Amino acid sequence: MTTPLVSICIPAYNNRDVIEKTIDSILNQTYTNIELVIVDDNSKDDTYEILKKIDDDRVRILRNEQNLGMVGNWNKCVRETKGELVKLVCADDILVPESIEKEVDYITRDPNIVMTINDSILIDSNDKKIGVFPRYRKKGIIDGRKLSRVSLIEADHFGMPVAVMFKRSVFDEVGGFDEAYHYILDFDLWVRISAKGLVYVIPEKLNCFRLRHDSNTGNVFMGKDSKYYKEHVYLVNKYKDEYGLKKYEYHLSMLSRKLRSRAYSVYMKNCVK
Repeated sequence: MTTPLVSICIPAYNNRDVIEKTIDSILNQTYTNIELVIVDDNSKDDTYEILKKIDDDRVRILRNEQNLGMVGNWNKCVRETKGELVKLVCADDILVPESIEKEVDYITRDPNIVMTINDSILIDSNDKKIGVFPRYRKKGIIDGRKLSRVSLIEADHFGMPVAVMFKRSVFDEVGGFDEAYHYILDFDLWVRISAKGLVYVIPEKLNCFRLRHDSNTGNVFMGKDSKYYKEHVYLVNKYKDEYGLKKYEYHLSMLSRKLRSRAYSVYMKNCVK
């Protein structure tokens, strides 16, 4: 297996209670040729003070003088990287020890592979497993444009940032995260990156995605903010002509989004504490 430098990014903001677990899961990976780039978005708690105590030459810590917001900080995080491959990990998620090693193995099997995705274990605030989030129903190498089209109609089969590894060169080519979004900025980026080549769907659970009532994800799943649905409409309208979505596929996408939001709301109320 080749051993390219992998840049792992953590965009941090007021994450004092969880970020150390996230960092430990990254620094204890079986794959060692990594750099960890953490950009603190001018946190109001003592997140930055915690970060300054890290003693590891693989870690670079930056702090924004002014808060850039989610999209601005995510873009800055990735643009600060030096590696050929990039993985963005939110400050409350966890990587299993073999995650980077296995993702590198798959993404380097074919030069046309631009990203990998894998399944997620859902955990609560106490690290308790509360479910599983599977990706695309097929495994192995998938045409990126086909996966994007299916995702636009059915559901986001790419998943959360912690479940994805991508090539830095392709991130630059497509222009990074779109500042028009607040919630589904990652989904939009995955659509643009995957269109540039192949995607390897890894049939393994290589990460833990944390669901919390007080998190941004928790609020979205609970359906407290209609902006999430509006962003989905914006996303589909942005790509419907490029991917030739038919009228019934367009309406199916909207219906699917509404039903999944309701299902997430029920799940959060009953399973997440």
